[in-house]
Amino acid sequence: MPAPALLRPMTLDDVAAVDRLTDDGFYDLDVRTHRTGWPEPARRSAARSAAWRRRLAHLVEHDGPGCWVAEDEDGALVGAVASMTRELMWLLATFVVRPGARGQGLGRQLLEAALSHGRGCLRGMLAASEDPLAVRRYRLAGFDLHPAMLLWGTVDRDVLPVVEHVRGGAPGDIDLMNSVDRQTRGAAHGADHELLVATYPLLVVDRAFGSGYAYLNEGGGPYLLAATSRRAATALLWECLAAGSPEVPVTVGHISAANPWAVDVGMAARMELHTRGYLALRGMQPPAPYLPCGTFL
Repeated sequence: MPAPALLRPMTLDDVAAVDRLTDDGFYDLDVRTHRTGWPEPARRSAARSAAWRRRLAHLVEHDGPGCWVAEDEDGALVGAVASMTRELMWLLATFVVRPGARGQGLGRQLLEAALSHGRGCLRGMLAASEDPLAVRRYRLAGFDLHPAMLLWGTVDRDVLPVVEHVRGGAPGDIDLMNSVDRQTRGAAHGADHELLVATYPLLVVDRAFGSGYAYLNEGGGPYLLAATSRRAATALLWECLAAGSPEVPVTVGHISAANPWAVDVGMAARMELHTRGYLALRGMQPPAPYLPCGTFL
């Protein structure tokens, strides 16, 4: 039997090693769950790795008590978890156990350590993969599992509508975005917006029919989208789809059944609809109109 792993708080010095560990773990998961006809699993590019490390360093700096690593007897990392609390909400950003160390109770220990950071929180949210062991662990921790959908494909440029009232955003919109967050998911992103607005192009709508925002993924599609009305959310999503390249497939993920407006936009854009993963929630209903991102939810 292998020696028990040592859990300790994550530090900034661990960020590069956790990046490599999660890249290994998520690539392994992508290979195991790969679907015929989908793009082949790929490891993170240098640019994606750099962005991932910036996000993790941000979490370590702002939510150190929610970030943990596990070491084997030789000091090598075999597991990691990063979580955050925003107002009265606990959120899981990343969670991984090295493939060879799975099934030994390490995942339970890591998740319990991260959940301790959320004591006193009324709500919890995470984006779950299709990993059966992880999904079981989330359910045992009291999370309701809401199957999620994914839109994928090249956008038919001929059906793109003329979108009005959507403008480019700036740091001055953070107060507005925090207000939208509270109305849609019950907690502001707070300091996360400071990182996101410096990393991703931002779209904002603020009209009588509703307010909202969307961060743009490289290549098109939303990284994160929130709005106070379906009309505002629909306008933002169309603008995100229009920002992509006509030849490059776009992905819109983490769509819960509470957001049929997003499915309607994807269908109108001639995109494919698939099921993938879960939105796991505790003490709350699926937020809407809302499309979370994997890290900051």
